[in-house]
Amino acid sequence: MVPVVDLSRRGQRFATRFSEITRDIATSGKILLGEHTEAFEAELGAWTGARHVCAVSSGASAIQLALAAIGVGPGDEVILPSFTAVPTAAAVCALGAVPVLIDVDPATACLRGDDIADHRTPRTRAVIVVHLYGYPAPLPITDLPVVEDAAQAHGALDDPGRSAATIYSFYPTKILGGIGDGGAVVTNDPALDALVRRLRVHGMTDQQYRHDLISQNFRMSEIEAAWLRLGLVELDADIAARRGIATALRAAAPQLTWQADDPRHAHHLCVMRTADRDAARRSLADHGVATSVHYPFAVHQQVAYAHFVRSPCPESERWAAQCVSVPCFPEMTAAELDTVCGALAGLAEAVASR
Repeated sequence: MVPVVDLSRRGQRFATRFSEITRDIATSGKILLGEHTEAFEAELGAWTGARHVCAVSSGASAIQLALAAIGVGPGDEVILPSFTAVPTAAAVCALGAVPVLIDVDPATACLRGDDIADHRTPRTRAVIVVHLYGYPAPLPITDLPVVEDAAQAHGALDDPGRSAATIYSFYPTKILGGIGDGGAVVTNDPALDALVRRLRVHGMTDQQYRHDLISQNFRMSEIEAAWLRLGLVELDADIAARRGIATALRAAAPQLTWQADDPRHAHHLCVMRTADRDAARRSLADHGVATSVHYPFAVHQQVAYAHFVRSPCPESERWAAQCVSVPCFPEMTAAELDTVCGALAGLAEAVASR
């Protein structure tokens, strides 16, 4: 069975070098906020073209800290798409703010900038644009601060200064996947970066054990940073491989309904839509191809978040009901790619004949 992703293959690529690095970290006694974290921040900044990078404990915490740094607090409203991973909305709630969930574009599954004005109120403080699956969503024309959720979009964005901040996730399955959880806040605003750095260490100032802000622990470990440095070296090649695989999959079954494409699409996930998802997944499984669903519920369909929606989100619900993720990861073999392409072509023929 061709897996949707196989993390063991990534581990095999880095295992020898990583074991040497972890031994050095363990014997150095510097486990947090050391040379690997500082080096990773500098190297990711060079890779993104941004002036400031602050490494943190997860992608969700990166969203929370970026919003806090632009002044989002209790009672404020933040507009975001309802079709996204729950952590995007959870980060808003962690600040006591209100996520305002709006519908997405039927082709891209991303926020439509023209819809923001319809949902803006005097309490609206920010907008989160989610680059879902790696698709580079357009930014809205607005005077509101914009935070870009690029948790799935490493390599899809070409202007780090166009928003207040961009956040990345290094969850193991992401394009730049870690050995555990991790995230980063990327910005060209030095004041925002300085505030995020204080917030990630319990609101502590430069003077040790002096805390002028209330916050928690959002640090990245040296172990995580060291692993990510290894992955960053090969990131461009990995993204190119993902794009090549996605191109081949789409070409094998152009009759299927795929997420809209873009030359910058990073293809963290290669996602199609089908009216009979269960049948499609069974067909692919019968031909040796595993699939997954990202995500089976829009945020407003989740019990914990249902009360945050203020208007219908039919496109978000259609995406949630119809999306299917097929294998697309850089370690796929040529034989596996042929298997997936053949299975998709067979599915397309079956769908066309109905």
